[in-house]
Amino acid sequence: MFNLSRANKEIRETAKKNGVFMYQIADALCIAETHFSRKLRYELSENEKKQVLAIIEKLSKGC
Repeated sequence: MFNLSRANKEIRETAKKNGVFMYQIADALCIAETHFSRKLRYELSENEKKQVLAIIEKLSKGC
């Protein structure tokens, strides 16, 4: 069996390092937390990654 947490590792680590929770990112994307969690099971496209990383940066600054 493979480790699902390897997918989108950069997003997971960046969010954790910046104190941003997955539900906050999901809220910013206007999707349910469960949907976002499922999306992270598989590697996101480069555009989606950029969008999520920008959201993490924004949320970490308290905006």
